[in-house]
Amino acid sequence: MKKVEKHVADGYFRARIIATVIYLFFWFIVSYGVVLFAEPLSNYTINGIPFHYFMGAQGSVLTFILLLFVNAIVSDKIDQKYGIDEKQNEAISAGHTVDH
Repeated sequence: MKKVEKHVADGYFRARIIATVIYLFFWFIVSYGVVLFAEPLSNYTINGIPFHYFMGAQGSVLTFILLLFVNAIVSDKIDQKYGIDEKQNEAISAGHTVDH
């Protein structure tokens, strides 16, 4: 199996951690920021429903699902940037030996 150099591994995990922090920031804003500003946000409506209520009932769930898709796309791009091969990972996780 191919060894990964330390600076490559450090860059990879730094990129993944930065992405995770960004996702958590958006999650926090959508989940708690809307609650903190519920009164001013009640002036806005979505299909006749006050915005703060919509975000509490459905918007935060929809945002979470959107973040899952964004995470999948960004993770694939990070993997490609640092030379992580999905087929190789599948072979290794299935117990096969991969030689380069």
